[in-house]
Amino acid sequence: MSTSAQLRNALADRLAEDGTLTETEWRSAATAVPRELFTASYFLPVAGSFPTSYRPVREGDPGWLEGVYSDETLITQLDGRVRPDDVTEDAVTGSPSSSSTLPSLVLRMWQQLGAEAGHRVLEIGTGTGYSTALGAHRLGDANLTSIEYDPVVGGAAATALKAAGFAPRLIIGDGLRGDPQGGQYDRLIATCSVRYVPLSWLHQVKPGGKILATLSGWSYANALALLVVTGPGEATGRFLPGYTSFMIARPHDRPPRPSLALLPGDERLSQIDPAKLDDWTGGWVAQLAAPSAERMGAGAEQILWDVSTGSQARTAPNPKGGWTVVQRGPVRLWDRVERAVQRWQAANEPHQEKFGITVSAAGQRVWLGTEDGPGWDLPI
Repeated sequence: MSTSAQLRNALADRLAEDGTLTETEWRSAATAVPRELFTASYFLPVAGSFPTSYRPVREGDPGWLEGVYSDETLITQLDGRVRPDDVTEDAVTGSPSSSSTLPSLVLRMWQQLGAEAGHRVLEIGTGTGYSTALGAHRLGDANLTSIEYDPVVGGAAATALKAAGFAPRLIIGDGLRGDPQGGQYDRLIATCSVRYVPLSWLHQVKPGGKILATLSGWSYANALALLVVTGPGEATGRFLPGYTSFMIARPHDRPPRPSLALLPGDERLSQIDPAKLDDWTGGWVAQLAAPSAERMGAGAEQILWDVSTGSQARTAPNPKGGWTVVQRGPVRLWDRVERAVQRWQAANEPHQEKFGITVSAAGQRVWLGTEDGPGWDLPI
């Protein structure tokens, strides 16, 4: 049976071979931090279950340690309260609310942030504390502050960090408000997604400093942005290659809604293939165009429901060819999505790395190509 140290080294070797780990300092962190202290128990989805059910895996269970050192996201909480050790059944259903993100993504993001020795870093979303431990190993305890929204999750992370020999500054609170004591940081990294860049972050990172955060929304499409702060409350940046997603920050998540009833409305032919919304970037572009909408369905049968106004749009194959869209309510959701997707198609459907973002007192705008190109305002 392989030991923790052997599995850590094997994981670091794999991540170096595939190009994820490119800096020796972060490889050293990957081999030094015992992930099992932060994922002493976790949930695994039960294959083929619907709705998805989750099986608790605890220390000592067959495959437990090997699972810890798989390059996989390990779910550690359901529904904002249920942890694996709370479960007495073989499996339970629920919505994932906290996790230990796959190590390759965590390490890739730390490298993308460009955090170096001497930098003061603010981490938004302590989670299990594994990412925090990696950062503390590289930067030193005194240079890292981490904020966690959930007090139970934060308490468990604090215990794990202490057991691993780290003592960064930990805060329980709303990370979207930044450090409650203020201060100026060189870097900020978020391990949750947000609908827009919180203004407090822009005032707590020094001019020339960087913010790495995932932009998401109520349709749960994601894009990772690296911004450079150009002045108090101002920043500009680009979206990065790859496919990064995180759970949305709880204060930015959509409010509860009643059961959705599909109602009649105005009908016409769609000018785009609805399946374009299933594309990683296509779905994100649609979300930019309709930021208050939740998206359901797939392929030719898409459903958009606007959280703010109750407006609806739904598509279906047309028997004569193409696709029919039905819309109702004050916001013509499909009209907005259609125009945005057509602009993206006119640019040859580029990945998100061809997009940028500008933040100022006037608002927050995502743009395609250059700042004067097609763009969409973020909800703030």
